[in-house]
Amino acid sequence: MTQNTVEQNTVDKTPVEKTPVTLLGLGAMGTALARAWLAVGHPLTVWNRTPSRAAALVAEGANVAASAAAAVAANPLVVVCLLDDASVGEALTGIDLTGRDLVNLTTSTPAQARARAEWARAQGARCLDGGIMAVPPMIGVPESGGYVFYSGAQEVFEQYQSTLGVPAGTTYVGQDAGFAALHDVALLSAMYGMFAGAAHAFALIRKEDIDPASLAPLLADWLVAMAPAVHRTADQLRGGDYTKGVVSNLAMQVAGTPTFLSTAEEQGVSPELLSPYFELMRRRLAEGSGEEDLTGVIDLLVR
Repeated sequence: MTQNTVEQNTVDKTPVEKTPVTLLGLGAMGTALARAWLAVGHPLTVWNRTPSRAAALVAEGANVAASAAAAVAANPLVVVCLLDDASVGEALTGIDLTGRDLVNLTTSTPAQARARAEWARAQGARCLDGGIMAVPPMIGVPESGGYVFYSGAQEVFEQYQSTLGVPAGTTYVGQDAGFAALHDVALLSAMYGMFAGAAHAFALIRKEDIDPASLAPLLADWLVAMAPAVHRTADQLRGGDYTKGVVSNLAMQVAGTPTFLSTAEEQGVSPELLSPYFELMRRRLAEGSGEEDLTGVIDLLVR
């Protein structure tokens, strides 16, 4: 065997050094994040306003800081997962953030995220904002499909992407620090709209001899079948032609709304979840846009 052959077959077994992480906030989500990083060997320093919440993580290898300032001083990468933006301000005010990379996973509005990023920059830190598209049980479970939107300092995202990707997948949506929060709320708003429709559907059968469990798979399959319509909507918004690819036009759909309202009345169900949307449809039709898709309703919502 030649020397070259030996060199080619030598495997470098030097362990890859894990990025140390500081985590502020140990609610249900923060604790799930902490356990995900600890499980794969990231050195972790934690702080929580209520110290007792950190006790269980000590046995798993976490270092508990006596104060938020001590936690921030421990590592360059500081992840914040607190109750709200006001809590972030309370925790970090007066702390030296010079040279720190702040990843803010606290739920906030786009305006709050932008303001917080600007505030962090003024304190000498680079800032990345995140919107978590997952619930705690999905964290650290790759097959769950959970992920986090990130926006703001792209260089921070690129530097720490592998570390941030441990608890959940990562999706970078732009340098505007508010874009992660905006994507987060946009998707969750659609989710609540879906929940509203499902609530109305179950209410319609509530007094009948129909097992909700028999409706559930039909409802789920129907929602999945309708979901691709969002691509048509996006295409129409981008091109400005709301008649492109229309399957069932606005005039036809408005004509059908009385059936939905009458059925609700017959079943003793309030139409309050459907009526606002139907009213928007009627308003759009009144503008003479009967051949359009439902996309024009969006323009009525934008002030």
